[in-house]
Amino acid sequence: MTDSVECVVVGGGIIGLAVARALARAGREVLLLEKERWIGQDTSSRSSEVIHAGLYYPQGSLKARFCVEGRKALYAYCAERDVPHQRVGKLVVACNDDEIAILRKVVAHAETAGVDDLIWLDGKAAQAMEPALRCVAAFHSPSTGIVDSHALMQAYETDAEQAGATVVLRAPVLAGQVMGGGFTVDVGGAEPMQLACKLLINSAGLYAPSLARRIAGIPAQAIPPDYYCRGVYFTLAGKTPFKRLVYPVPEHAGLGVHLTLDMAGAARFGPDTEWIDGIDYTVDPRRGDKFYAAIRHYWPDLPNDSLMPGYAGVRPKISGPKEPGADFMIAGPETHGVPGLVNLFGIESPGITASLAIADHVASLLARA
Repeated sequence: MTDSVECVVVGGGIIGLAVARALARAGREVLLLEKERWIGQDTSSRSSEVIHAGLYYPQGSLKARFCVEGRKALYAYCAERDVPHQRVGKLVVACNDDEIAILRKVVAHAETAGVDDLIWLDGKAAQAMEPALRCVAAFHSPSTGIVDSHALMQAYETDAEQAGATVVLRAPVLAGQVMGGGFTVDVGGAEPMQLACKLLINSAGLYAPSLARRIAGIPAQAIPPDYYCRGVYFTLAGKTPFKRLVYPVPEHAGLGVHLTLDMAGAARFGPDTEWIDGIDYTVDPRRGDKFYAAIRHYWPDLPNDSLMPGYAGVRPKISGPKEPGADFMIAGPETHGVPGLVNLFGIESPGITASLAIADHVASLLARA
């Protein structure tokens, strides 16, 4: 016997939870299926927990649009729901004269994308804000902040369940099929079953492309390739002298080895970038050797032997190491031709910041389905 539900959301990370929340609040009957033992076990719990201002993303891209929209919505949501967060601000720094031109391009680009509160600083002014910092120029982004990502996911989950959604853990979706008027999905775990649904949202993060390939009837040409880019974090032993986040000028595939703070004020550095063949969260302590040089570019007084291996995350890339970075790919029926289906591919940073805006967009794609 095949059970049925109106809407299945696959993936219980921050995006899947936000989507389930939006659909349930819109009156949909929602079942969220997560393969792991707890929500957000993969990408969402392995981020820098930064609320991004929207500085770097190409004009007109979904990343730019949803970061700016989502940041405003996220600050309001966190305040309303008492989710721990703090608008700490960020300094993006040029440590030599050659980097000043890059920094000015970032400012111009961000302002074009709708970020209207950036403040240009010379090295002396930046050092007045952060005395341990060494740079020749910087800009201050006061809208950048940090958030407790676990508390945020719990809030989304609570909202979704209060609106009638059901969240089921240890329920991997093994395969599926496009049927007339909907879908069937095969669910594994301790109690395997088959489900029928009218609407299917693939928010499986790192696993979204491979899941789409296992659903018969989704056109192969509508599914991007998947790549994996690992980033490791190292934590600072002892108290940090910084009150704000500090970022170097951006690099390909990432934003350089930057300094972020958690809600307790402790500092962590990363992520770096390493293209890997599969999903692997190993932290090689030897990678910390390169961190010292990168950090001392802007914090020359970083003590020896002060970095401790932290954790690793894997970016769900849909563009490879020699390609321009891909935009979010949020593919609704008008993209792939399958009614009732939304695939979310390549939802990397700024996914947490953009989560509410992405969820509203997904709900709008299915509003008339």
